[in-house]
Amino acid sequence: SSCGGGAGTGMRAPGLWALLAALRAGWCLLPQAGYLHPDEFFQSPEVMAGDILNLQVYYPWEFLSSSPCRTVVFPLMTSGVTYWVIKSLQQLDICSSCINSYTLLVSPRLLFTILSFILDYSVYQLAPFWDADPWKALVLLAGSYVTLVFYTRTFNNALEGILFALLMVLVSSTRSGGSSAEPTRSPLIGIITTAGFFNRPTFLAFALMPLLYWAGLVVGSQKSIKTVINHFLKLVLCACFTAIVFVTADTFYFTSMGLDDLYNIKKSSLFDAVAQLNEKLIVTPLNFLSYNLNPHNLALHGSHPRVTHFTVNGIMLFGILHVLAICAGFKMLKKYIYQLIRVKSRYRGSSGILVHSEGNPTLLLFYFIPLAFLSLFNHQEPRFLIPLILPLVLFSTTQNSTMKWKHIIIIFNVLGALLFGCLHQGGLIPSLFHLEQLVHSPESSSHPRHYTLLFAHTYMPPRSLLNIQKRDTHVEVIDMAGSEEEILCQTVGQRVNSFTCNDCHVFVIIPGTVKATITKCGVLLKNETLIFPHLSMEDPPQIPFLFSANWRSQLGLYILQVDK
Repeated sequence: SSCGGGAGTGMRAPGLWALLAALRAGWCLLPQAGYLHPDEFFQSPEVMAGDILNLQVYYPWEFLSSSPCRTVVFPLMTSGVTYWVIKSLQQLDICSSCINSYTLLVSPRLLFTILSFILDYSVYQLAPFWDADPWKALVLLAGSYVTLVFYTRTFNNALEGILFALLMVLVSSTRSGGSSAEPTRSPLIGIITTAGFFNRPTFLAFALMPLLYWAGLVVGSQKSIKTVINHFLKLVLCACFTAIVFVTADTFYFTSMGLDDLYNIKKSSLFDAVAQLNEKLIVTPLNFLSYNLNPHNLALHGSHPRVTHFTVNGIMLFGILHVLAICAGFKMLKKYIYQLIRVKSRYRGSSGILVHSEGNPTLLLFYFIPLAFLSLFNHQEPRFLIPLILPLVLFSTTQNSTMKWKHIIIIFNVLGALLFGCLHQGGLIPSLFHLEQLVHSPESSSHPRHYTLLFAHTYMPPRSLLNIQKRDTHVEVIDMAGSEEEILCQTVGQRVNSFTCNDCHVFVIIPGTVKATITKCGVLLKNETLIFPHLSMEDPPQIPFLFSANWRSQLGLYILQVDK
């Protein structure tokens, strides 16, 4: 009976995975309205929209030439490529309005969604090696709201997860008799590790275990020291070459260094040339590390207890799987300590009991070692942990106890997908879609109008979605963030009273929970549009109001047109 049930599940799993994969792609195209974190816009699409499409954008400080902390290579390869494609399609007259708020949002996301299937490929390749059921692991991966929501967004954490997955595939042997320490793999491991480091320097925390595992395989499988040195030399050389590519690209981007500058440097003496190059070179990960290793700088972005990743973020992202991994870890640790106590007995090796434990202890190290390193920093956000989904689903599939929690896992992921994919700041993107249509309406085109868009108590609005050229001055965006009532009223009052033209329009975009603030400002409202749903965790709705007649206003974002 149990065998028949297992076969039935095995038969159903591919179909279920295909359904979840279709949901991932379809929901991306719909598009997903939830807004997770400003970084999903301001570390890639917003910057590229300004550089490639020449749109009005907000450049974050990390991408300013005065403080370059992020490599431009990955934004160029992802959002940059998709924006170049839609720009080319428009220039070739293949479509008249290829560039609009929908394509600006969805095209980079669609590329990330396609890249997210590298995770699925990695799980399928790795599962047999780690004694996990491939299709069960794939369903667990594809059904996680982390895959459905976080991996379909333009986060560099998603790229970090994809690179971590590829690294795990490279270091794990898929042949029963062969070794993964093949000469062809050493260069690729070097390239991916360096690329990951330039994408996010924290990648070293994820790469540590795979690299140690690979080094152990190389040393253990090779008979001659010469071959071992050859492997490590190839890795180091390819890592150095990759670093040179990234440094060169970033230096050209941030310093606008041209061929004339290179020619002038070449004409100098060797010492002067090295000194000049050293002055101009931009090594973004070093700038990133020097900024983030300063506790004062990290505190500006939010300071958290060091146990936040273990006790809060892990559960928020992975739910019961994180709890089960911790329990399994403690059990293995207890057995290991018990074994050390019995060191004088005939069980001298440390692997005897561990190998026969339920689940693979090495996979747990792939999960917990990066978690421990990331916990050393005071600034701990949930998205920093999303690369760990790969070792976690592989480990969880090897655990018989996981299936007992099947219903809990389903409910947790449905709720997570609804909260982060639909509700969380869910009105902001649709409001930008609405405003883009408004400022590009035929009435606006026939005779110039001036628009002031004032965003209050929302996440940072990505200006690029308004699709306004840099040369256009008819739209002004003001981000008030979480300003106090007095400052907000003062700013609105200044904009309303300083009208110097007949056709000027002031709009305030504000959550329903704090809408009353605007009415207290003593201004007249000409028009109001409610975008539903919108949940602001900074200004949450009061529970009694959710059961009242105007509950929608508590879970909505208002676009208020202020009258003169």
